[in-house]
Amino acid sequence: SYILKQKYSMGQSLVRNYVHLVFSTKHRQPYIQAPFEDTLHQYLGGTLNRMGCQTIIVGGYTDHVHILFLLPATKSLMKVLEELKANSSKWMKTQDESLENFYWQDGYGAFSVNPSEVEVVVGYIKNQHEHHRKKTFQDEYRSILKKYKIAYDEKYIWQ
Repeated sequence: SYILKQKYSMGQSLVRNYVHLVFSTKHRQPYIQAPFEDTLHQYLGGTLNRMGCQTIIVGGYTDHVHILFLLPATKSLMKVLEELKANSSKWMKTQDESLENFYWQDGYGAFSVNPSEVEVVVGYIKNQHEHHRKKTFQDEYRSILKKYKIAYDEKYIWQ
């Protein structure tokens, strides 16, 4: 049973939402190559920071990105995603003629991260190039979905 011993006032909103965000280029095209990879990662992190979302790390591989950031109470994940993808897609197209058809996939994966696991996720994102010598993005993404017990339909997940 529950016994109320004191009256508590909730005058503050205290939030610490770590989000591991994953999304790919449209049709997993390998557009994220040197010399654009580092500048794209910096652009994504800077865009999130300007939106009030503290970026922890941005990384990825030729066809996708992983971002770990703090989502503040004042922002919805969907709005952050819309702005981040739209701005970065437009920006990428200005970087080189070879990127004129750059688009992000429609979907994404967003996963909450326990504060005690932040360093593990940071290490995982740092090692994307090494990781993808052995594993495709599709296999990696399926593994993440399995870890988080997320049901998905293979027909729609890669759009």
